[in-house]
Amino acid sequence: MHTTSPVAATPTAFIRAIVRAYALRHLSPNHALQQAQIAPHLLENPDARITAWQMERISDTAMRELDDEALGWFRRRLPWGSYGMLVRASISAPTLEVALKRWCRHHGLLTADIRLATSDGDNRQSSDSTSPPATHGHGGATFSITLDEANTADWLSGEMREFCHVSLLRNLLGVASWLVDSRIPLLGVELAFAPPPHASAYAVLFAGPCTFDALRTRLHLDARYLQLPLRRDEAALQQMLTHALPLTVLQYRRDRLLVQRVRQTLAAQPQLTRNAEDLAALLNVSARTLHRQLKEEGATLQALKDEVRRDRAVALLHRTDRPIKQVADAAGFQNEKSFARAFKDWTGQSPSEFRRQHALIS
Repeated sequence: MHTTSPVAATPTAFIRAIVRAYALRHLSPNHALQQAQIAPHLLENPDARITAWQMERISDTAMRELDDEALGWFRRRLPWGSYGMLVRASISAPTLEVALKRWCRHHGLLTADIRLATSDGDNRQSSDSTSPPATHGHGGATFSITLDEANTADWLSGEMREFCHVSLLRNLLGVASWLVDSRIPLLGVELAFAPPPHASAYAVLFAGPCTFDALRTRLHLDARYLQLPLRRDEAALQQMLTHALPLTVLQYRRDRLLVQRVRQTLAAQPQLTRNAEDLAALLNVSARTLHRQLKEEGATLQALKDEVRRDRAVALLHRTDRPIKQVADAAGFQNEKSFARAFKDWTGQSPSEFRRQHALIS
């Protein structure tokens, strides 16, 4: 008995792609459909959806029956265990950045039909050495993974091509999150195909903005996570490989850099982060999720806000002669009175007293 959510969100277009993989090998998909409890008539309904459990089940069965973890995407099969081998080759890396670069380079040894390449924010191709990341629209650095089709084939088109691109990106993101045991914010996805009829499903497939009709398929990640050390060993890998497919359909809850991200966002945009809802929107999570994850990390939003506001206010009182009202506004307070009250709680002095004392010491 399975206990995963019964919510059906995965489009049946991906199931039709799997059925096509069977047809390419002149085999019947009936057993795989039965194992996943998918009625054949659903495949003719463009609006039909299946659950994450059903997607996991049919994918697992098909990969074993076809002995192809790529499910027909490439001109040669990727035998069972191929992607596990990529994880094993990456797990000894010192950081996530090195692991992802290894993964992409080694994937090219499995097939020449697609090429995965890493780059920093200015789209320069990266090597195994660390290069300085460029800034992205979210205010920090970004790290991108690009998928290029090196050998275009007629059979890699339509739903099969979409399924290939989506699966590879989701697999990469899932493995990366598993390696560092952290949810990695997805800054955006560019997809080199037109919006499909089931485009609304992409809000579930990717927890970040999606752009269709792009020149190249590309995944953009928050580069701050690249220097996290890997937290998995061979024993953890063996356990994961017995139940690996959920990595591509379930999102991590833990975010090992959430406290840092909150602190940086509060400091960079004080006027836009005066309440939890606004801050959560900037971080692409719900306010409820924000509070829960901070609690898991042993922090509270109020404590982080106080820390950032205090540091900003102290710096401005030390280094500038701005009026107290302007300091209050710059620190993210609604008015001077609430700022003065909070500052006295932090330091035991009013802002004016603190500034006078500092001036005397100087």
